Amino acid sequence: MTNWIEKLGRTIFEAPFGGEQLVKDAPGMAEIRLAVLDDIRGKTQRVAGREVFPCNLVRLLIRGVSDEQASVFKGSFFLGLLEEELRAGLKRMQCRFPTDLRIEVDTTPDLPVAGEQWVEVHTESRKSAAAGPKEEPPIGRLSVLRGAANVGDLVLDKARTNIGRPTEVFTQDGPSRVNDLAFAADDEINRTVSREHAHIARDKRTGEYRIFNDRVYKGGNCGTWIIRGGLSQEVHRNARGARLEDGDEIHLGSAILRFTLG
Repeated sequence: MTNWIEKLGRTIFEAPFGGEQLVKDAPGMAEIRLAVLDDIRGKTQRVAGREVFPCNLVRLLIRGVSDEQASVFKGSFFLGLLEEELRAGLKRMQCRFPTDLRIEVDTTPDLPVAGEQWVEVHTESRKSAAAGPKEEPPIGRLSVLRGAANVGDLVLDKARTNIGRPTEVFTQDGPSRVNDLAFAADDEINRTVSREHAHIARDKRTGEYRIFNDRVYKGGNCGTWIIRGGLSQEVHRNARGARLEDGDEIHLGSAILRFTLG
């Protein structure tokens, strides 16, 4: 019964490029997702004709996880995937939920005894600690680690920041966009950056930054990756993008950026 836990732990820890997709496809991920959503269905409330999940914290206890794998299941990479899966599942259920909904994971090497589940789900509403005036979310910054760009450091204080090869992009229909971070110099590294490679969106209210792959390509490597904690996550071309965290390394072809907060 612990095989899926061991396989999932190895997948998260050992997965090379494309690790996010491997984790999402792993049987263990499906087991955890179903356990969480089944529990939440029983705790939704009908308010003004709509289903509402009132809790902002979901706490999981996963049994049968060795001490060596515990840090993997509690790491930001795995928690980030779980939170995205939970939010997507609630949206599919057309269920409203708190904007600060998050997941915490605890593990134990003990196997379940009679009446216990492999994944135990607890939910609660946790109030934010009382404080003085609300602090503004920290501002993000990009630093160029590899490649020749128009600036070495860029403050991400706009709602949208474009990244690409030239400063101004034109199509046959006229101006397309202006890149705030441009890799216009003609060299081997810069030539791997597309004209409209990516953009970063900032949510001013929550302080969340997400990167989106704008590159038009035909199959193969999309050329946009996040490296976090030694693990790689491909940024696919879709409407969701990928959430950025402090210290993330962003790969645009052969060019490399560092994302920091504060």
